[in-house]
Amino acid sequence: MSFNALGLAEPISRALSEAGYTTPTPIQAQAIPVVLSGRDLIGIAQTGTGKTAAFALPILHRLAPGKKAAPKKARVLILAPTRELSSQIARSVKDYGRKLHLTSTVVVGGVSIRPQIKALSTGVDILIATPGRLMDLIEQRAVSLNEIEVVVLDEADQMLDIGFMPAIKRILAMTPAKRQTLLFSATMPKEIRQLSDRHLTDPIEISVIPAKKTADRVEHSVMHMQPGAKMGALASLIRDRKGERVIVFTRTKRGADKAAKRLEADGISAAAIHGNK
Repeated sequence: MSFNALGLAEPISRALSEAGYTTPTPIQAQAIPVVLSGRDLIGIAQTGTGKTAAFALPILHRLAPGKKAAPKKARVLILAPTRELSSQIARSVKDYGRKLHLTSTVVVGGVSIRPQIKALSTGVDILIATPGRLMDLIEQRAVSLNEIEVVVLDEADQMLDIGFMPAIKRILAMTPAKRQTLLFSATMPKEIRQLSDRHLTDPIEISVIPAKKTADRVEHSVMHMQPGAKMGALASLIRDRKGERVIVFTRTKRGADKAAKRLEADGISAAAIHGNK
């Protein structure tokens, strides 16, 4: 299948062709026709599978011939867990829609809110946001969600891990009941399934998670222990591999700082890397 066979608007197809895109990925080939039909969608796919285009391309097609957003309004809302992913989505939207006369903006934390308020004042077609900053803007009456036509929840499981679920539920409650909702997640924990059951209408579910295969030269082992014993066990494992370099993954930023501090206290050179640095 080619992108031309998906029935996207000519300016979008032209932009894709000029960028060298010819063949859609599996998630794109399966999701784009569903989104174009107006159905709600659950897409189970990992980062790197092309899911941004899977929702961005049909959304741009939908908006191409339509009305403009009113002041302090948006027509499409894309929620993402981090500033980095939000910015990446925004770049893709601009690239795919560069031959369309559509507006988009990104609102994320960690930067001044004033330019974001100004950008929203005239209205935008596509609003890409992290939940926390969007709630700030809503509370300041800088934006209203009562004319949203499409909501995208990208990396929903990551937003759950970060603790955004209460904000997401409040945000969805502010959007029209009659809307298209697209949810993408690498995993489907119970809370995400409950969210989809409550806020999506008869969704089509697509899964493109590849089968997992352990690399032949990688050894895996598991140690079961009480939480309080983990740091001591970690230090012991690293000492057993004296002279080797070790990467330790933790669930949270605070956990990374705690692990590095404990290893340093045990005489092991360690440093933490995470998004707050």
